[in-house]
Amino acid sequence: MKKLVFATNNKNKTEEIRLSLSGQYEVLNLEDIGCFTDIPETADTFEGNATLKSSYVVAHYNLDCFADDSGLEIEALNSEPGVYSARYAGSRDPLDNIKLVLHKLEGIENRKARFKTVISLMRGGENYLFEGVINGTIRTELSGAKGFGYDPIFQPDGYQITFAEMEMAEKNKISHRAIALQKMIAFLKG
Repeated sequence: MKKLVFATNNKNKTEEIRLSLSGQYEVLNLEDIGCFTDIPETADTFEGNATLKSSYVVAHYNLDCFADDSGLEIEALNSEPGVYSARYAGSRDPLDNIKLVLHKLEGIENRKARFKTVISLMRGGENYLFEGVINGTIRTELSGAKGFGYDPIFQPDGYQITFAEMEMAEKNKISHRAIALQKMIAFLKG
């Protein structure tokens, strides 16, 4: 089975990807390859941050690698929190970030939002980009205990539940990361 490094330390994201790629690739994360560096995410786009991470692993470990950068873009907040989603409230505490979003949306009727993921796949010295987007709305309060990040307040279009109320297998079929990942998998098989 071919090995692919996923440039992340996030065990939730790693497990989500492993389930999606089960039987096709052995997915290793940064801990698995002994990379304990906090790879800087200093770009101002999802594409830039994903590429910074994947190219770091290729340069330092000489392994094919993919990295993603994801975020929540809320229409009424001029696409905030965007690339700052993980540290929107000044810390990496998801609850602090959710509270800030809900505070900023108080009294605002337009609650349209989207999750966006960009994957950078570095393979054979080339960089390939894959994008996934899922549209939805921001709930007025948290609902559900599964998932991570903004999942408890994001309700995808066509559903009556949040990402945090979905089983991981269901979320994996429709999420922004799953859409980008499916594009990458199709590319790898093609």
